[in-house]
Amino acid sequence: MAESLKDLQMGVTVSVLGCGDAFASGGRLHACFYVRSHAGGVLIDCGATVLTSLARYGVPLEDIDTVLISHFHGDHYGGLPFLLLRCGVEERRKPLTIVTPPGGERRVTELLALLYPDTDGWKGLDLRFMTYPEASQFLDVPGARVAAYPVVHTPAACPHGLRIEIGDRLLAYSGDTAWTPVLATLAQDADLFICECNFYGLKSETHLDYATFVEHEHMLSCKRVLLTHLGNEMLARAAEIKHELAREGMQIVL
Repeated sequence: MAESLKDLQMGVTVSVLGCGDAFASGGRLHACFYVRSHAGGVLIDCGATVLTSLARYGVPLEDIDTVLISHFHGDHYGGLPFLLLRCGVEERRKPLTIVTPPGGERRVTELLALLYPDTDGWKGLDLRFMTYPEASQFLDVPGARVAAYPVVHTPAACPHGLRIEIGDRLLAYSGDTAWTPVLATLAQDADLFICECNFYGLKSETHLDYATFVEHEHMLSCKRVLLTHLGNEMLARAAEIKHELAREGMQIVL
């Protein structure tokens, strides 16, 4: 990035800190997007590579007010233990709000105990776990308002897509999902829709492919689409794709 994120003063800035799939295809980092505005800093998903993402693109931990987790797969929430441990080392005193599908606090606490037994430096943090309300209901959190909608992915991971309001700007995020009409609801009137597209032509019951995306694109009323969570098949055929592809380090001002 040409400048530090904390120096950006205009509008709402969405920064791509990680846009890879679970297998880090193409050497990409796990899912992680940073949204910065005068209202605060919001991290969307927190994959296992989050500390690398934050360090590489110059996002101070103190500039993160809220973490939004779309679902419980390691490439989307597996970085939370590392993030919390780092906050503990830095003796963070500022509150940190973590919003997840049901069961987030228990899952994160158990994961910390498995990864770092007998380590409790994070327990002094001012953590505020919250759960998404029912679909279409917005929740006020530091830096944004967010509503979560169930999508079609591995059920045990409690998959959700997100609509995030910051002032008069609207950001939509698919999380991980196969095609579902819910994506049209998420994307409606959004300034930016960050949509997963793991495959090019390969069909999956849990992920979206580009052919299917193109087939249903007419249902999306958003202003701009950014495709993410790209697997090897998508990366190999990038030159054939007519839509904008996420790349780490890019910034979008809404």
